[in-house]
Amino acid sequence: MSQKIRIKLKSYDHNLVDKSADKIVKTVKSTGAIINGPIPLPTNKRIYTVLRSPHVNKKAREQFELSSFKRLLDIYSSSSKTIDALMKLELPSGVEVEIKV
Repeated sequence: MSQKIRIKLKSYDHNLVDKSADKIVKTVKSTGAIINGPIPLPTNKRIYTVLRSPHVNKKAREQFELSSFKRLLDIYSSSSKTIDALMKLELPSGVEVEIKV
């Protein structure tokens, strides 16, 4: 087979992303394929500003921040055993996985 597989992980919790990246690295290395990563991609931060009171105190505001963390993994010289192991892998909910072949 020997083709490049790119896996992109995305989540709002950095612990979940790191744990799932470690799981993927361990399973891929156990099958004998070469893996490059996890490469941390830039964190997207979205900041929302909300008024504290709907009628008075215009200057009183509250800010909320939503950060999304991303990791990138490249798998080289993969075999059918590697792909089967990745398909059987259980990742925690809350992690978005995008796979490109």
